Amino acid sequence: MSFEEFQNRARLYVIGALEPEETEEFEIARKEYAQQAEVFISQCYDLHEAFALSLRPEKTSDVLKQRLMLMVRDRQQK
Repeated sequence: MSFEEFQNRARLYVIGALEPEETEEFEIARKEYAQQAEVFISQCYDLHEAFALSLRPEKTSDVLKQRLMLMVRDRQQK
């Protein structure tokens, strides 16, 4: 695997989007690229966290709250 392909997979790895067989290949390349790989993965995690922190939660609508409460009540009755 080229380092460029490794970088592309690292981005997917960080968000948990690799299939099991892709993860195995990724881990092999991670060992091969050693420190360079670890630095890049660390940068990906930093970007992932920064992006997650930049998101603002949406206000839930009253309709959505009502649907959720109805679902909870239905489950409690069963």
